[in-house]
Amino acid sequence: MKKFQFTLQRLKDFREQELDRQKNTLAVLQGDLKRLEEALERLQETIEKQSEELTTVCMQGARATDVAVRKRYIVTLQQDIHIKEQQILQKKAEIEKQLSVVVEATKDVKTLEMLEEKQLEEYKLASGKENEQFIEEFVSGQTIRASLESRN
Repeated sequence: MKKFQFTLQRLKDFREQELDRQKNTLAVLQGDLKRLEEALERLQETIEKQSEELTTVCMQGARATDVAVRKRYIVTLQQDIHIKEQQILQKKAEIEKQLSVVVEATKDVKTLEMLEEKQLEEYKLASGKENEQFIEEFVSGQTIRASLESRN
């Protein structure tokens, strides 16, 4: 009997490659999210530092223009934080969408793996039957030869 060959191997290979591509896309999105969260954290730390400096400057009796400039800088940082938070929400939505794509691609690959296992089991069963038939023919051939030899 010829060697086992999964009939949908090319499709399975293609689906596995597609799954790898989708997983890589997901990893890139997750990396982007991490960078956005780190940038948000840095902005929040900067606001804390600037707020403390503003408090210190106000206690020391700074000029109104210095206080106004510092407050405006803090407001700008707060706007940047709001933008980063929106970007993070958008990136999380992209990740959720990509995650569902990865789940579907994984299901496709698993389905093909199950089909391959089923075909392999059928192949093994057919191979076993072929071997049994060969053995039976071999044994009956020897029996026939033995009976022919005993007649001669």
